[in-house]
Amino acid sequence: MLKRVLVTGVMMAGALFARAEGRALKADTEAAVFEPVTRWEFAYESGALWRVGGGGSQLDYVILPQMLTWKTPEVTRWTVGGRDLVLRSRFSVLLEPFAKGPESHFVGGAAGGLLEWWDARRTQALFFSAGGGVGLMDSKGYDVAGAQGQDFNFNWFTYAGSRWQWSEGMSVVVGVYFQHISNRGQDKVNPGINSVGPIVNVGWGF
Repeated sequence: MLKRVLVTGVMMAGALFARAEGRALKADTEAAVFEPVTRWEFAYESGALWRVGGGGSQLDYVILPQMLTWKTPEVTRWTVGGRDLVLRSRFSVLLEPFAKGPESHFVGGAAGGLLEWWDARRTQALFFSAGGGVGLMDSKGYDVAGAQGQDFNFNWFTYAGSRWQWSEGMSVVVGVYFQHISNRGQDKVNPGINSVGPIVNVGWGF
């Protein structure tokens, strides 16, 4: 009888130990995969844009966008090509001095969707974003041919590139940014500005 009790006790202890070990291994595995897409993120973005053709002003604009951007946690995700394709939202404050052009600045805001295609280890992602917003500039269209006709303008953008997760709290992004600014015909002078160039982004998750 005593032998049976001892054997039963040892078997139960072994089962409990195996179960606890399995839970610990599962927790370690889950902890090993950091999920940056479930966090809010703040980013500082900086770059340089050069005027390109396609119906906009032919003046040689050079714009130096400085953006303060907030990214939401994931809205939804899909599995594509063995990776997670994650949809998030982004909101930016735009501070854009003009290094070249008749106007001196554009300030405003923009919002859009953000698609990130993440590897399984959450160390790198390809991304694409698009959206738009509004802003103000010191328009010179009635003084300089090819300049903008009014201070209030709309903008839209497309943005694509690659993101590297350096640590749980910090990421670096390098991408190509296209921006269009115009007053959408609210003023008879409306050449618009099409510009494109590189953007570097440093982000912090929290």
